[in-house]
Amino acid sequence: MKELYVEDLKVGQVFRTGTKLVDADEVRAFAADFDPQPFHLDEEAGRSSIFGRMAASGWHTAAMTMRLYVDSPFRPTGGSIGAGMDELKWPRPVYPGDTLRAEIEILSARVSQSKPDRGIVRIRCVTYNQEDAPVQVYVSTVVMAARG
Repeated sequence: MKELYVEDLKVGQVFRTGTKLVDADEVRAFAADFDPQPFHLDEEAGRSSIFGRMAASGWHTAAMTMRLYVDSPFRPTGGSIGAGMDELKWPRPVYPGDTLRAEIEILSARVSQSKPDRGIVRIRCVTYNQEDAPVQVYVSTVVMAARG
């Protein structure tokens, strides 16, 4: 895939990722390491929670989204360096068996005035489940290469 510089981006441009099937064993493993709450680890505990069944951690959703992002057609030359997050929402839970995909929209893109070898890009990334319902929405700023 073609690597991109900030000058290649246009406001409103959307990059679509591939898909990721959410696996129950991966949900449990991530939760055991990083968010060991019962409703992320056990079906029975999940059934008696507000989720109604075992659900993935929001942080696991964020990690799966990052993998989709990195493997997507949005390929900044030299990588995409996170500079901050303005918004992060999980409007609905993610469950084992869901299939996730994401869309990365360019909100703004400019060459840095103080460091012309890099660009500043604001993106909105929405992760959807198999029903096209958003399960995660974030707006962030990333630093990427400029042609300089």
